[in-house]
Amino acid sequence: MTTDQSQEFLFQRIKEMLSPDISMVDRVSEILHVSSDSAYRRIRGDTPLVLEEVKVLCDHFRVSLDRLLDIKSGFILFQTERIHPQYFTFENYMGNILKQLQQVNGYLKKEIIYLSKDLPFFYNFSTDALFAFHYFFWMKSILRHPDFEKRHFTMDCLGPEIRKTGTEILHTYNQIPSTEIWNTECINSIIFQVEYYKEAGLFHSTGDIKTIYEAVEQVISHLKNQAENGCKYLPGENPELKKNNLKFFYNRVTLGDNTILAVTDHVKTVFLNYDVMNYMQTRDEKFCNDTYDNLRALIRRSTQISNTSEKQRNIFFNILLTKIQDRKLNL
Repeated sequence: MTTDQSQEFLFQRIKEMLSPDISMVDRVSEILHVSSDSAYRRIRGDTPLVLEEVKVLCDHFRVSLDRLLDIKSGFILFQTERIHPQYFTFENYMGNILKQLQQVNGYLKKEIIYLSKDLPFFYNFSTDALFAFHYFFWMKSILRHPDFEKRHFTMDCLGPEIRKTGTEILHTYNQIPSTEIWNTECINSIIFQVEYYKEAGLFHSTGDIKTIYEAVEQVISHLKNQAENGCKYLPGENPELKKNNLKFFYNRVTLGDNTILAVTDHVKTVFLNYDVMNYMQTRDEKFCNDTYDNLRALIRRSTQISNTSEKQRNIFFNILLTKIQDRKLNL
């Protein structure tokens, strides 16, 4: 690219990343500490950006300098923030996820494609019992938070603010048109976690274990209803009043991983899960387009069981529910 083309490309990418209600002139002015008129001249191309300004903008908006300068380095820029008890708490983590979903939901054109090997993250907030267990599991076994080191599981471990944020996350996700790609292994991890805690003696009673398994059953049954109706909604809501915004696919091709692709207007963002809870994200154009093509290819080889294929839908969800029922019988 020429210098003019690189500057035009940078501001085009920034425009695509901003929510529709945010002024690019005001945002650039704030980041570069220049007047609105100076920011406008840079956006229009009348004033060339200096190298330090390019660096500041690329750092802030996570734009690859290689991509900007059309350098074929093979490197991809990812953004991540690991959960840390002091610097980036679980509350910050939840708040960031809610903010990102709200930003996606703010666009006219929007879609989330979710390839899952576990119960999709957003559904952990469907019931208090399931949310409480996963919160406890994350804090004790994954984050190893000192406050949970010697604790046993209790249903009241959720604070009101955490519960509220979880509800808002699920509510926002339900508003975004989504394509979910599942396989029959998706609930294995929650079963392994419950069984591990049972064997480790971290439950006060068998009743608590049963309650968690019943919560998983409730979530799976509700998901079956969502797939049948082709829309996402909270328990108790009337699906007939909701828009068709869910495509559900039964994937028997590959186990896959936890990959989320958000598509908004002209921008794609990939979120990759690692270390159980943490995730990294990128807007690298080639990587996102390759991910999109791979997901579309997998969808073509999977069976759609939303709005159609009642027999396949019943087979799929019966497999999941049978796994839970078998565990309940062994309590």
